[in-house]
Amino acid sequence: MASIKEKTRGQLIIISGTTCAGKGTIINKLLEKNPNLELSISYTSRPMRTGDIEGVDYYFISQEEFEKKIDSGDFLEYAKSQYDCYYGTPKKELEEKLASGRDVILEINVEGAQNVKKMFPETILIFILAPSMEEVKRRIKARGGENTEQIIKRFENAYREINEINKYNYVVVNDIVEEAVKKVEAILISERCRVDRIEEIFVENQEEILHEFLMGKEFDNSIKPLDK
Repeated sequence: MASIKEKTRGQLIIISGTTCAGKGTIINKLLEKNPNLELSISYTSRPMRTGDIEGVDYYFISQEEFEKKIDSGDFLEYAKSQYDCYYGTPKKELEEKLASGRDVILEINVEGAQNVKKMFPETILIFILAPSMEEVKRRIKARGGENTEQIIKRFENAYREINEINKYNYVVVNDIVEEAVKKVEAILISERCRVDRIEEIFVENQEEILHEFLMGKEFDNSIKPLDK
C-alpha cells in the first residue's frame, strides 16, 4: 500500500470580508471545532472597546509603540484604517506557529491579504460575503454605536473590497452561519489534499517484494507455461 508523507509546516489562511459579513463568528466556530487551528492575534493602536480582551481580540498598544515596531520590522504586514488606527500582524509569532505545524488564520483586509500573499504564495485566501448589502445595513444598525458618516464610510469600503474578490481563492456567502463554517472547513480539507502538500510518496516493502516477484516471473524463461 502506498504511503504519503505530508509537509509538516502549517497552512496560512487569510479570512477577509465586508463589514458585518460575520467573519469573527465564522472564525470562532472554526477554532472551536479544529484544535490544530489557531488565530494570529494582531496588534492595534485603536482604543479598547467594551468587551475587548487583551491578547484575545488584539494586543492593544499606543500609536507611538506601534510605530516603533514598524521601524523595527516586527510586522509581517500593517495598515492604517480609515479611522487613523494601526493594525499589524506580528511576524515572529506567525512564523513560529507555522513552523510547529499549526494552521494559522489571519483576519485582515484586502490590502493586507495581498501583501502577505506576496511573501507567502501558498497562503489560502477566503473572502466572506454577507448575503446582501441590505443585510449589511441591518446588521450595522443592530450593532449600533456609529453615526451616519461612519456607516457611509463602511459601505464605501465594502463596495471597494467586493471589487477585489477576484484576487482571492475562494468566496463564501455567510447566509446561514453553520453552512458557511462547513464550506470553509471543506476548503481547508481540500487544500490539505493538494499534491504540492506532499513531501514524499513511498511504497511499503511488501508491495515492492510482490512487484519484484511478478517481474521476475514475467522475464524468467525457465518457467514453463501452464498446460491448456
